[in-house]
Amino acid sequence: MLYELLKRHSIVPFVRQSEFAVRKPWISPERRLLDYLFVYIQEGTCCFWVDHKEYMFQAGQFCLVQPGSLVTLEGLTNTVTPYIHFDLCYNSEREHSFPTRPGQIDLSPYMNLMQPTINDLYGIQMPVHVHPSNPSKLKETLFQVIEYAQQQDPLIQLKTQHLVTEIIISLLETYFQAKQTPVHSFNWITSYFSNHLSEPISLEDMANRASLSISRFSFMFKQRYGISPHQYLINMRVNHAKELLTNTDLSLESIALYCGFADLHHFSKMFKKRTGSTPGEHRKASKSIL
Repeated sequence: MLYELLKRHSIVPFVRQSEFAVRKPWISPERRLLDYLFVYIQEGTCCFWVDHKEYMFQAGQFCLVQPGSLVTLEGLTNTVTPYIHFDLCYNSEREHSFPTRPGQIDLSPYMNLMQPTINDLYGIQMPVHVHPSNPSKLKETLFQVIEYAQQQDPLIQLKTQHLVTEIIISLLETYFQAKQTPVHSFNWITSYFSNHLSEPISLEDMANRASLSISRFSFMFKQRYGISPHQYLINMRVNHAKELLTNTDLSLESIALYCGFADLHHFSKMFKKRTGSTPGEHRKASKSIL
């Protein structure tokens, strides 16, 4: 069935609209898409609602909204958001399609123009908040697409199709590999937490990386480790803090920052809760032993 679907929908990308958008705080009210929307948040903070779910985006992050989705877009600050509206699959009527306008929710008169989703085509649940394996390359590819898309030269148009295909392949490879990885193993957890210990790591980030829903990820994580993902992360942060308190002369403020605590008060509270002593007391005790 999948083979027949791909035969009917040849992969021939077509960029319908592109812009290197520089805007003050803005909002694009709810609409339903006929095509794909790919956005890079180069500067600023955005809040996108996709199918009634809220997604927050910061500079350096990517968003992919697929056909058929209800979407409301908002720039909460001054933003720079390069984006493209595009078809992934060939449609002989693609010239009649369009980026939908605010308020266009019922697209039943235009279903002949609706693009198939990535899940339809490949059986992959691609998230809205995509995390590419090579974000720098993906960003540069998107910039090239936007530069080329305005040109009518046939060779440039062919290059544009190729670049959009590269974007999709990059995302498919990332999430197809994630789909094939046995999620119950969680082999990536320790190294992922260690490499991002000083950064805020949300439960949604973890679940997206595991290609699971938040509830399913939390359940499977607790089955494996006996505690919640949040508690596991706090334990790692406290253990790293103990090492820094014992082996360095870093200030308590610096250690709190390096270990991902919001501030010194949060650090002290979490540390004492798990060790029975304050960071200062732990440092003093460890130095006296040495």
